[in-house]
Amino acid sequence: MQKILITGSAGFIGFHLARHLLAAGHRVHGYDGMTPYYDVTLKEKRHAILLQMPGFSATEAMLEDTAVLDRVAEDFAPDVIIHLAAQAGVRYSLTHPRSYIETNFTGSFNVLEAAKRLAVKHLLIASTSSVYGANPDMPFRETDRTDHPLTVYAATKKAVEGLAHSYAHLWGLPVTLFRFFTVYGSWGRPDLAYFKFTDAILHDRPIDVYNHGDLWRDFTDVEDLVEGVTRLIPLAPPLPAARSIAVEGDSLSPVAPWRIVNVGNSDKVHLMDFIRTLETLLARKAICTFLPMQPGDVPATWADCSLLERLTGFRPQTDLATGLSRFVDWYRDYYRA
Repeated sequence: MQKILITGSAGFIGFHLARHLLAAGHRVHGYDGMTPYYDVTLKEKRHAILLQMPGFSATEAMLEDTAVLDRVAEDFAPDVIIHLAAQAGVRYSLTHPRSYIETNFTGSFNVLEAAKRLAVKHLLIASTSSVYGANPDMPFRETDRTDHPLTVYAATKKAVEGLAHSYAHLWGLPVTLFRFFTVYGSWGRPDLAYFKFTDAILHDRPIDVYNHGDLWRDFTDVEDLVEGVTRLIPLAPPLPAARSIAVEGDSLSPVAPWRIVNVGNSDKVHLMDFIRTLETLLARKAICTFLPMQPGDVPATWADCSLLERLTGFRPQTDLATGLSRFVDWYRDYYRA
């Protein structure tokens, strides 16, 4: 049993991860700002479910509030910190860039400071496939260059990867960053495409389909993501002097206990095939409004998850129909649709 501090615990991924870790017998303290970027009621209901489970406690505060964050971290004294909290949304960053700097960068800096001061066994930080930006070579590998982010959101996440490396190098803080790929599932975010598509199709409203539907995404079921992250928790990157046998394709820093790991389904799905699968599950046809590519968007994402499999023995593999079916069942039950 470990004590694990999760930032963003009322969020989509944080909720699923906290529930999984609590079920495994760990103590979890959640930290979440409950920002109104999307329906706060959904966040409150997630936390309410977690609060019914033994071993869970929570604080509602912003990461920018260093006094509260420091007090919570010192009182809980976690063995591990999993930092998921962030201002989400690629498109929202086009119109509200400041919130990404304040939350994603400054907030992450505060988490790094707390982790350093407490000398935690392992700090795990959520990054994103968006950092691959304009890289045309796929599938994306952790060792690929990521020098050309296309949005402020991606740029802040890339900056946090670099900041975390400096902390790992200077203070020997073990850090793993995991890059997510288009996560979907129950209790998801209403601003995400699969959620909006489901709501619109069930209510006979048109859906916006960008780049005229010619997009490819590596859709990852949230339960697979949680399993991958959970298996990474005990695998803190070693100091350079303590390393023995190298793992093929590892992204370990040569000068720090720092690593990046992709967590995706290792399969790209065409957007129109995604929509057709959703139509089948909902037994309704989508009304599509075809539009040009959105600024900052990319035509495709596709993860190489070989490193995750070599490190943990696990590779996400939930097929789209199975994963979407679980989401649709939850959606119909939650919204009585």
